[in-house]
Amino acid sequence: MMLKFVLLCALAVASRAEIPEEEDVLVLKKSNFDEALQAHPNLMVEFYAPWCGHCKALAPEYAKAAGMLKADSSDIRLAKVDATEETELAQEFGVRGYPTIKFFKGGEKQSPKEYSAGRQADDIVSWLKKRTGPPASMLTELTQAESLIADSEVTVIGFFKNVESDGAKAFLKAAEAVDDIPFGITSEDAIFSKFEVSKDGVVLFKKFDEGQNTFDGEVSKENLLSFIKANQLPLVIEFTEQTAPKIFGGDIKSHILMFVPKADSDFQDKLGQFKKAAEGFKGKILFIYIDSDLDDNQRILEFFGLKKDECPAIRLITLEDEMTKYKPDTEEITAENIISFCTRFIEGKLKPHLMSQDIPEDWDKNPVKVLVGKNFEDIVFNPTKNVFVEFYAPWCGHCKQLAPIWDKLGEKYKDSDSIIVAKMDSTANEVEAVKVHSFPTLKFFPAGDDRKVRIHQQSH
Repeated sequence: MMLKFVLLCALAVASRAEIPEEEDVLVLKKSNFDEALQAHPNLMVEFYAPWCGHCKALAPEYAKAAGMLKADSSDIRLAKVDATEETELAQEFGVRGYPTIKFFKGGEKQSPKEYSAGRQADDIVSWLKKRTGPPASMLTELTQAESLIADSEVTVIGFFKNVESDGAKAFLKAAEAVDDIPFGITSEDAIFSKFEVSKDGVVLFKKFDEGQNTFDGEVSKENLLSFIKANQLPLVIEFTEQTAPKIFGGDIKSHILMFVPKADSDFQDKLGQFKKAAEGFKGKILFIYIDSDLDDNQRILEFFGLKKDECPAIRLITLEDEMTKYKPDTEEITAENIISFCTRFIEGKLKPHLMSQDIPEDWDKNPVKVLVGKNFEDIVFNPTKNVFVEFYAPWCGHCKQLAPIWDKLGEKYKDSDSIIVAKMDSTANEVEAVKVHSFPTLKFFPAGDDRKVRIHQQSH
């Protein structure tokens, strides 16, 4: 009987198959998901699609982060789920795009934390350590401080002789509010001495630009967060798959973009001019350069109405509630011109740049009239006409599905004296009266003198 019991136990254990791994990343399915949560109370899960370009770009960094944590004997594990195969899991956790990354703490399935920080291994590891440990590591040995600085692109250390002081408490509150940067705090004389800190203060260490920044001012959570936001990114940053979350997730919403082919012989000279200009706008305008030769960046060029052969080029955009674009008066890229352009922007002296194609000769030949920026207001705000406009993008699948229906609508009202059905390519034309955020967007402009705009539908 005892032998039978032992065999049954052994069989039960064997039936709990080991969770498979690929490059230190657990491979999860519906059948082993709950088991993984119980075995690993701190679990980050990436829901991906095999065909997704963003997922492919993330894969090596995600695996690297998993390896770093495993080598560190951490209880945090990284896992992945093929959401195209495991559709029930994807639906359960509200996956609507790829990759979607969620962090499960304490084996709980309810309300996992969404991950939206950087997509490099260091970013992932720093975020996870902040989520699972104290807001700042207590540094009692010089080697701890040196390791903390060496292991990350950006590190913040609070130097406080009394770690219970009001300044130290404000520092820890700031540390709690920042997910993607490791913080340390110390009261040790040897660490003060090593980094030439003579009184209580905060230093941001970084592996770019000037190497470190020392906080100067009243130590409060708000002031420290402003200091960190202003200094945590390079003076000039390249737009890539990995840097995009830092660029768009930051507090600086005014961005100046230099579109430039990195393979050009004068690239370094252009970059030097751009960097020189950036120095005076730190914390006010984010300076970003984009390789205009890369296929992955062509949609961004299109968004700004640029073609490859028009680069190098400079544009500025504000990412507030309404995105507004600005174009410099001159195409020559010099530090002096960029400084002048940015100064006029900060002073509110620039007019928004609205793209427009030329008016086609046959714009009104077909039942659906063709609008561009240059004829938009004359047509839609004609007081005797009711105008229904589709704002579309040529590459948009939903727009292509709508096209035959929109053509039928145009056909129905082609002989009407009071109704116009029209369309406008919003990737090449912009108008002040309408801000288009998604495609297709349909808006109705009723007849009358009050220039009303009515939203009919916005696709998401």
